[in-house]
Amino acid sequence: MELGHVVVLAGGLSYEREVSLRSGRRVTDALRALDIPVELRDADATLLDSLGDDPPDAVFPVLHGAAGEDGSIRDVLDLLDVRYVGARPDSCRVAWDKPTAKSVVRRAGLRTPESVALPKEVFHDLGAASVLDQIIRGLGLPLFVKPTRGGSALGASVVREPSELSAAMVGCFAYGDAALVERYVEGTEIAVSVIERHGQPQALPAVEIVAAGGRYDYTARYDAGDTEFVTPARLTADAAERATAAAVTAHRALGLRDLSRTDLIVDADGEVHFLEVNVAPGMTETSLLPRAVSVAGLDLGEVCRDLIVAQFD
Repeated sequence: MELGHVVVLAGGLSYEREVSLRSGRRVTDALRALDIPVELRDADATLLDSLGDDPPDAVFPVLHGAAGEDGSIRDVLDLLDVRYVGARPDSCRVAWDKPTAKSVVRRAGLRTPESVALPKEVFHDLGAASVLDQIIRGLGLPLFVKPTRGGSALGASVVREPSELSAAMVGCFAYGDAALVERYVEGTEIAVSVIERHGQPQALPAVEIVAAGGRYDYTARYDAGDTEFVTPARLTADAAERATAAAVTAHRALGLRDLSRTDLIVDADGEVHFLEVNVAPGMTETSLLPRAVSVAGLDLGEVCRDLIVAQFD
């Protein structure tokens, strides 16, 4: 079909606003290269009037962080009866909450690190020192601490010594009111993106992440040159197959649609461990899904166009 008016939705007011804008520009440029009429719009107070006055054929959301990935913007698009690429609101809400997503994929048969999810109030009510001691006794070391909701590794850190846990929790709570503390799994960090083609989820080649200093933090993710990306990942054939299957299983178990990116660790024995899933993967020049698209021999603009056209099937 011929698309007459597409809106790429980016920006918003989350901590990941700048990354979202970069993603939006990348998708917009990729679609314009195919001569598709496309407009890049921010998620601001003018958006709803704009969509109402000039309804687009479809919206391609690349909003990261809260609102963009928790289902709320998609709820509004449903109220407006506007077609959009990506998961429905209910599925977004499940995937956005990391402890809930871990429970869902565990029931679907995936391995995921043992963890606890604790709101800030628990530390206040029960005493921070006592809670921290119990976390270390229960889970051991090393640990990985991150907000239960959010992305781009904001507020996330590795804890290798007991003395580091308190600072890690403070850093985590700067970006959210609840922390997910999980047992840290040593291994190869990979991301497997999934796109739907002809109605079926298809895993793209795994991207291996080798961050300078071993920390794939916000800077390492978005500053070119700070991280080495190896695609396809340096895995055995069996491990690569298990990683691919894990990403597709997570996509299906969480009820996602069109595209997703699953973050995994492959340990020394080749076992695959689910970490989290992203319903609005980054599309910047350093992002993982576009790298996988390229290695798979696909064109990013054509992939985005096909996902838009699929909304009319």
